[in-house]
Amino acid sequence: MIPQELITTEENKFHIPADAVNYDDRVKVLNHYDTFAIFDRWGDVFPQSKKAQGIFHYGTRFINKLELRVNGIKPLLLSSSIKEDNDILSVDLTNPDLTACNIMENTLHISRSQFVRNGIYYEEIKFVNYGEKSCHFDISLSFDADFKDIFEVRGIVRNVNPPKPELQTSNNKICFQYKGLDNINRETVIDFTDVKSKKLSIQDKKAQLKIDIKTHDSFVLHYNILFKTEETFFGLNGEEKYKVPDAKKLLSEQVKKARLLFAEIHTSNNQFNHWIHRSKADLLSLLTETAYGKYPYAGVPWYNTAFGRDGIITAMEVLWIAPEIAKDALNFLSKMQAKELIPAKDAEPGKILHEARTGEMANTGEIPFREYYGTIDATPLFIMLAGMYYHRTADLETIKKIWPNIKASLLWIEKYGDLDGDGYVEYKHKAENGLTNQGWKDSHDSVMYEDGNLCEPPIALCEVQGYVYGAKKWAAELADALGDKELSDKLSEEATVLKTNFNKDFWDDKLKCFVLALDGNKKPCRVVSSNAGHCLFTGIVDDDKVKELSATLLDENMFSGWGIRTLSAKEIRYNPISYHNGSIWPHDNALIAYGMAKYQLRKQVQTIMQSLFDASLFIELQRLPELFCGFERRSGEGPTAYPVACSPQAWSVATVYFLMQACLQIEINALQKQVIFNRPLLPQYLEKIVITNLKLGNETCNMEIYRHEYDVAFNVQQKPEDWEVLIKK
Repeated sequence: MIPQELITTEENKFHIPADAVNYDDRVKVLNHYDTFAIFDRWGDVFPQSKKAQGIFHYGTRFINKLELRVNGIKPLLLSSSIKEDNDILSVDLTNPDLTACNIMENTLHISRSQFVRNGIYYEEIKFVNYGEKSCHFDISLSFDADFKDIFEVRGIVRNVNPPKPELQTSNNKICFQYKGLDNINRETVIDFTDVKSKKLSIQDKKAQLKIDIKTHDSFVLHYNILFKTEETFFGLNGEEKYKVPDAKKLLSEQVKKARLLFAEIHTSNNQFNHWIHRSKADLLSLLTETAYGKYPYAGVPWYNTAFGRDGIITAMEVLWIAPEIAKDALNFLSKMQAKELIPAKDAEPGKILHEARTGEMANTGEIPFREYYGTIDATPLFIMLAGMYYHRTADLETIKKIWPNIKASLLWIEKYGDLDGDGYVEYKHKAENGLTNQGWKDSHDSVMYEDGNLCEPPIALCEVQGYVYGAKKWAAELADALGDKELSDKLSEEATVLKTNFNKDFWDDKLKCFVLALDGNKKPCRVVSSNAGHCLFTGIVDDDKVKELSATLLDENMFSGWGIRTLSAKEIRYNPISYHNGSIWPHDNALIAYGMAKYQLRKQVQTIMQSLFDASLFIELQRLPELFCGFERRSGEGPTAYPVACSPQAWSVATVYFLMQACLQIEINALQKQVIFNRPLLPQYLEKIVITNLKLGNETCNMEIYRHEYDVAFNVQQKPEDWEVLIKK
């Protein structure tokens, strides 16, 4: 029998196959806005089988080959790394034995400095001769461009025959031109105009240069690649071309400016500091400028675009230290909110975006994701984020601006979300080519009954009811702030009724857990999953169920030692190598930990935080990926990688901030002008935490936090005069 995951069906057609990219090759990733690049460790892009290497722009691969050779031979690798600010790939190479040129091995130091800015790739290659005499050699850079759509790269077979790219060359340029089936012209321009040497020659798809370097002298080569297209994404075009040194300086200045969005956190643990710094650098690299403000793109390579759910949860995770991200996310999603009923897009008035795509396949309708709304949870999460943002900032002007969008979202919950009028929000996809499952676990096989059979729609997920509860609670507060007492009271009452019914209908005494979902006949999916933990995050869980639920989530069947699995090892469909049925997702764990903190389960919070911190120490760059496998923790070994996980992934790298907030039990209430620490407890590996530039209104706060064996001490160095810092012990 062929395993289900290997069968191509309408349900799993958007599944990313495990061989779409081989991360055993330890690829290097750069990204900036709508452009990202995946290189091998030499800094090359090497076309082979189904590898996802290349330079992509607007969902299209503009470069699928980039190879540096010295006298036709691949240089030897010394080392390569992404710099700490996640902006530049630095590669150190040397030469093999070039006997024909009388150049001994390890004579040349070849350093490559590579970076991308929106619409442009830049490279500086420096050659230094450490030999005892002058040397003469040839270098070549070979290129190609296939203009494949990202969905084609990740394995979807097209039923059309796109045209072949055309090639044009000149004395200092190589141009690949492509007119897609969407009638959009795309062009890759490899530009060597900054190379002053007369010994540069361009033939076909290759640039060659003869180099003479005296002993202990050097030669530097600059070139760039422009990605030109007629299409724009969210109203933005690519950048103007700069010379490599100027572009590098501008990139550094923009990174420094972007850092100011965040409060600075420094601890007594250098490894933890590196985790924080890497996470911030990754998140800033995914924070993309759009026509409606900055928005955190979901992840590289498969999701380098705007996702509603991912962006909202990312904004929630960093809200306490970077509230402007939430403000821009709310503005962006308000502009992208559905206004009409379009079944082909799963769009309904008031519904919040699931994802937006560009590229040939999105433009031609081969995939439905140009602007797609097949998500059941982004709409209530949007309302929750608005309420949380107002509580954090007291920014009533922004709330007034998006209030019509919030009311439209509330109407969507009532009119379109609740399909059968039972008070629960369900989904059943309408788009013929859309997603079957529309919660955060959107694999075709992620919602099942206890016998392993897949759930019949319409499906009411347990965590979605929690999100709706949270949305109504927060919206009630916003309505009250805006003077609509009648709506506020109505929403509060609806939230109370929902909580009562939910705890009665979804709780299973034998499982000691909320069931995963109810189907259209209200038959429960009696399986233990991490979805139930999100209910803690929203506060919908009755107090008498909290300890049993937390114990279930942290028992040996759910907790692997590296985090909470998405599905219990006792379940029929459990598979630790699957995408959603037994793997471990950092953001999933962070939401659960934050929920546990709300119910004062402090030691449980530390257990989750410790597991993910430990995992980060084994992972390259200390960058938590989208997910990893759910195998049990083995002594002396790190977590097992999932083969096609996105890295960096926004809501994964933001996990550290949510975990810290849960650990510190910090609440910033701008309405009362209070910073409240509610019985904080620091783990043994964090003896001291220093927080600076924490935005409170128009001013900032700086403080130090010290761990004692049974207590925590504070030293507030600076704060606004009209704000209080309160510590509840």
